[in-house]
This record gives sequence, C-alpha cells and structure tokens, in this order.
Amino acid sequence: MAEYDVIVIGAGPGGYVCAIRCGQLGLKVACVEGRETLGGTCLNIGCIPSKALLHASELYHAAGHDFAKMGLKVADPGFDWAGVQAYKQSTVDGNTKGIEFLFKKNKVDWLKGWGTITAPGEVKVGEEVHRAKAIVIATGSEPSALKGVEVDEEVVVTSTGALALGAVPKRLAVIGAGVIGLELGSVYARLGSEVTVVEFLDQITPGMDLEVCKALQKTLAKQGLTFILGAAVQGATKGEGGVTVDYKLRKDDSAGSVEADVVLVATGRRPYVAGLGLEGVGVELTERGQVRTDAHWRTSVPGIYAIGDAIAGPMLAHKAEDEGMAVAETIAGRHGHVNYGVIPGVIYTSPEVASVGKTEESLKAAGRAYTVGRFPFMGNARAKSYLMGDGFVKMLADKETDRILGCHIIGPQAGELIAEVCVAMEFGASAEDVARTCHAHPTCSEAVREAALACGDGAIHA
Repeated sequence: MAEYDVIVIGAGPGGYVCAIRCGQLGLKVACVEGRETLGGTCLNIGCIPSKALLHASELYHAAGHDFAKMGLKVADPGFDWAGVQAYKQSTVDGNTKGIEFLFKKNKVDWLKGWGTITAPGEVKVGEEVHRAKAIVIATGSEPSALKGVEVDEEVVVTSTGALALGAVPKRLAVIGAGVIGLELGSVYARLGSEVTVVEFLDQITPGMDLEVCKALQKTLAKQGLTFILGAAVQGATKGEGGVTVDYKLRKDDSAGSVEADVVLVATGRRPYVAGLGLEGVGVELTERGQVRTDAHWRTSVPGIYAIGDAIAGPMLAHKAEDEGMAVAETIAGRHGHVNYGVIPGVIYTSPEVASVGKTEESLKAAGRAYTVGRFPFMGNARAKSYLMGDGFVKMLADKETDRILGCHIIGPQAGELIAEVCVAMEFGASAEDVARTCHAHPTCSEAVREAALACGDGAIHA
C-alpha cells in the first residue's frame, strides 16, 4: 500500500495543476487518471482541439474572403479535412506530452486507471489500494443528456464527436446556443455547413451581457448561422436522409422541425462522479449532482476535497486551475484563495466575446448605481487594419467610487484583452486607473482604455 500526502483523482486542468502545485510545495503526490493521456476533457476532447479547429477555419475563411481586400492573391482556397484533423491532433499531443514532462519534473506519480475512494484516506486504482492524508476529487464533467435525443457520436454527437467527424456535414443542427454550440457551429459554418441553432431560451449565451448577446447573434447570423430561439426540442429521429430534430416554440406551442445530416447536442455539462464511491464514504452531493463543499473546498468527509466541474460554479478550466492551486496551498498549510468575482468567461467565436464581473442586467436588478463606458472597435486603428472593426468594449463602474464592476468585450482578441481588466479588478482599480495607464499604440488594448475613459469625461477617439 503506497503512502502519499495527497492523491488527486482526475488529470484535467484542475487535477493536474493541483498535483503539480502540491509537488512544488514539497508534498508527496499522485494523480489518478484512466485516460491514455493526461489533460482531461479540456486538452483531449474540449478546449484545445476546438481552438485548433477554430483557428484553421478562421484562416480558411480569411483566405477566401479577406485576403483579396489586402491585395493578397490565393487561387480558390480549399481544405483537406484529414489534414485539418491531423493538425488538431498534433496540437493535442504536444500539450498532453507537456503535462507528462511536468509531472516528472515535479515528482508527481501518475497512477494509471480509474480511482475509487474505498474509505477516508484510501483510493483504489485497479487492484491496488493507495493511502493519502488528503484526497482531491477533480473528475470534471460530461455532456448532459437530452430526453428524446439518443447520442451515437456519429450522426447525433456531443462535442466529443463533433471534433472528430469523418467529413464536414452539409447540414448541421446544433441544440443549445451556449459556448460549445456556437464555437463548433461557427467552425462548420466557415467550412461550408448550413448551420441551424435551436435554443430553449429566448437569447443565446444565457447569463452574458444582453447587449453583447444581441451583437454576437447578429454577427453570427451574418456568417450564415440560423437561430431558432425559445424552442423546446421534442426529439431527434434518424432516417435515411439524415436526422430530423422536432421542436415546439414556447411562446405558442407551435411545432417545427429541422433536417440535418449531423446533430450536435450542446445543452450543457454535468459533474462526472460515477464510480467514485462517494456514497459509500459519506461524501454529500447537491441536488444538482455536484459534490457539496465549503468555502475551503472541503467535502462532508474530513480529508476529502473537491474542485472544478465536480462542484458548484462555472464549468471553466481556468476556474478549476485556480481551485486546484488554492486546494494544494490549503493542504500544505498555506492560505488558498479564489476570487470568484473575477473569473473571466470567453467565447472563441469570430469575433471573440469575453466578460468578467457584473453584467448591466445584474446591476439593474440589484438597484446599484453605475456608469457605462463604451468604445467601438471601429475607432481602433489596429482593429481596423485587421479588417476587424466590428464589436465594442463595454466597461461598468460604480457611480460613486468609479471602481470597476465588470467589463464585456466583443471584438478582436477579446479573450486576451479581458485579462487587463481582471488584473485591475483584482486590485480594486477604478476605471480612471485604467484610463490613466499608458497603452501601447497601435494595439487593440487601446479600446479598453477608451472604454475606461468613457466612464469619465469621454473617450478620445469616439
């Protein structure tokens, strides 16, 4: 029976970061993972492969639409789907091998197999039982099922199957207008698919700033995506000609259907905790199937912690990473901390969408006085030189103190630009602090500064 200070179950972004941080802090640590490669859903069948496909499809679209505007000549651009898939896989392989190297560097033992907690302080992997002073559950999540829609990962697929289709479908139906559905839907739209998105709610990307949501939907519609909102999917029927998705509009109960060659079910994810033996050791779950934890990520059983998608909060890789580091530091006797008010969210469509903090809708609902600073990318020289002048930066600040409460960006490099605002919010900065900080010219980051200026006397270039 091997003895460890910490055993982490799951080698996704939360788990592997937690294990590496434990190693850095001098703890004897092992990480349990049953996949053939490390990195979890994110690196293997999620964040990383999807970004590779997004990048490839964006360059293909630019070659066919934007190059001529810049005087660049490309004769009839095309793509080799097998080659695109190989590029995607090489991106995945490079990242997963990198984690193996980091495990060796930080003396993290990889226990290959699926873990079960047999008792407090005991984890069984295969036929071997390992002991640890602390156990961290970092098992991530899996796609949520949808009643009446049977997934086969061939013609009715989750994000896993959508990343590895044998060919680009002529018609793609996407059930769910959240991040996953819009990102993958935009990939296939750029590659020639007729994409129809069916969403239960009356807006896309639920929970994000409404002004940004409307702008994103308008932009994606221009790119060829068709939206059917306020529609409750009744089922998906396979036939010789493809798949028929039946739905009913919530406003009047009228029926409709979408014909597709492939259906992507992107209706969210749920915690993956099956087979962990949690009930047997007394680990409590919430009514939503999440592991119940306190403010220090401790479960109902002393010595057992949980992080990432397995617990409450946004299902984001970087949120899991922060929790993994914080738990490692807590176990090592330090003070682990996560500021949940400053966790950014990004949608990697084109243009990108990024947000952090409060939305205008949430501030209105709370009755809080605030100012709004907006700046369009059409006023940003660098964005215009990219032919990416669509979109804007929207900053929200407290009306009395000018402290930044939130920021929402739709435009080029939004996922990168939001980091500046996150740092500012982490240190309690005001909009004026950002406005008075010199930004390099010409950069897209100047749009953030201009939005901060607009919270005060006004932007310069708008």
